[in-house]
Amino acid sequence: MDKTNGFILVLSTIDDGDKARDIARMLVERRIAAGVSITSPVSSVYRWKGKVFDETEYMLIIRTLEQNFPAVEKLIRENHSYELPELIAVPVVNGEEEYLSWLSGNSR
Repeated sequence: MDKTNGFILVLSTIDDGDKARDIARMLVERRIAAGVSITSPVSSVYRWKGKVFDETEYMLIIRTLEQNFPAVEKLIRENHSYELPELIAVPVVNGEEEYLSWLSGNSR
């Protein structure tokens, strides 16, 4: 297996823990992602429409295949409360072979 191509982590934040779990469950149940980790509440400081905000959010760390990014994006946009949800894909440049096999086998 080529360990340097095709695997990504998608990062997204949301202001509601229950909604974060709902989105995570949908991604995994539909096999868009092999797994999703949800962080404890974190403080996010950001600028939006000219104002600085300091808010509590949850980070979703979505483990999937690069080819699934459009499906991740679609599901999050359809189920997210933000006008512009964070959607950042980070390539996985290496990983334990069995783990990457699991990831691949559990993501369509």
